[in-house]
Amino acid sequence: MSLPESAPEALAATQPPGRPMSDGSKGVAAAILVYGLWGFLPLLFKQVEAAGSVLVVAERTLWSLVVLVPILTIWGGFAEVRALFADRRRLLGSLFSAALLGANWLLYVWAIESGQVLQASFGYFITPLVNVLIGMLLFGERQNRLQTISIAMAAVAIAVQAIALGNIPFVALGLALTFGFYGYFRKTAHMGPASGLFAETLIMVPFALGYIAYSFATVGPGAHADPYLMTWLVITGPATAIPLLLFAFAVKRLRMTTIGMFQYIAPSIQFLLAILLFGEHLDGVRLFSFALIWLSLLVFSYDSFQRRKRVAA
Repeated sequence: MSLPESAPEALAATQPPGRPMSDGSKGVAAAILVYGLWGFLPLLFKQVEAAGSVLVVAERTLWSLVVLVPILTIWGGFAEVRALFADRRRLLGSLFSAALLGANWLLYVWAIESGQVLQASFGYFITPLVNVLIGMLLFGERQNRLQTISIAMAAVAIAVQAIALGNIPFVALGLALTFGFYGYFRKTAHMGPASGLFAETLIMVPFALGYIAYSFATVGPGAHADPYLMTWLVITGPATAIPLLLFAFAVKRLRMTTIGMFQYIAPSIQFLLAILLFGEHLDGVRLFSFALIWLSLLVFSYDSFQRRKRVAA
């Protein structure tokens, strides 16, 4: 038994009587909510930058697991986790997804702490188009001319960004690829959202505990002796687990191309935070690369909207 779909079900309760929310509508609601929450994550990680990115990810992993334990205890899911660890093939898939998730977390936290929120934003702007490519290559989802044009425009935008930075935008590409393929493994996993995420964090916990022990042995209590810092580190647990559960819920109910339509919400918020709050510099060339991405997303979204209208008709 997997986690009850409480957030989407609560949204469904607002629908008129006799018109229950469909699975697709619940997926859409969950996607909008999760990307809105992710958009403001830089505010949280700026509070814990003194701890260092690796320790933040270690604590984030540990406290995410702590949040998930009572969820699985109340609503079930431990049987799924035990079955996963008894199945080598499925366990291998979870090892991949855990590795991708951990790499994405580390790269993102490091980008925020090193003042590269704009590049992180760019990475999540191109993630929808990575999802389109994954849908094409791995799920056999066919794309039409407009979608192909949008992907080509994104490729040009990445090249322009590379020119502006003077090198390949590794942070942006790394975030897009790790999260895009994480979404693929979550979509193909035969587990509930809570049990799947619990298995992934359980796989990462030994590494997290090992680093925390190493940190204590080499530099002492450090961040753990600061109540303010520890409070924010604990908050990274629910701030991580809850949105990822919503993401897993959405992925299971929507096509990868549909998921791609909503992923501009988080990077748009991050883009504004980087410019208006964190004071990052945006020159003309980088602005042009963002403009190309926005235009490609507009083309892609227009095409997806038209296709949905034709299907509805």
